[in-house]
Amino acid sequence: MTEAIKKTLASKAEVLDAMPDHSAIQAILAWRADALLDARFDRGELTLTFAPDTIRKAAATVQAAGYNFFEDMTAVDWFPSSPRFQLSYHILSHRLLERIRLRVLLEETDPAVESITAIWPAANYFEREVFDLFGIRFDGHPNLRRIMMPEDWQGHPLRKDYPVEGYR
Repeated sequence: MTEAIKKTLASKAEVLDAMPDHSAIQAILAWRADALLDARFDRGELTLTFAPDTIRKAAATVQAAGYNFFEDMTAVDWFPSSPRFQLSYHILSHRLLERIRLRVLLEETDPAVESITAIWPAANYFEREVFDLFGIRFDGHPNLRRIMMPEDWQGHPLRKDYPVEGYR
């Protein structure tokens, strides 16, 4: 790996210029270049940011490019910032021995994104957990319901504006 790639590449243009042969980047640019909103390379990992309505197709595209293993996903609540929510999908290629992160930013008013369970069935429980704890909906999910909190629980406890002792 070159010295330019070892350091933090802080802008999409820098990443695209420094990594023109990266299989995930090539696949995404061949599929739909305008779908890639941002790209960062930091601490040896590539992060690609997409609009919520393109994440399912982006996941299928990187899967076809050799990223065969869905590791996990998580959410972050950046309250009071806008966009408020961030979803991070961690994907591994066993053949390439590389990880990438697919990222989606969601507004507070309608936190919804396409489910990727059709691409990677292992995303099922991670999406349910994020739905339960953050209130982010996953359109097209086969069984989107609470997984950790009781069905009658009010609110989403990992949101930063959730009361410490719950709603009373």
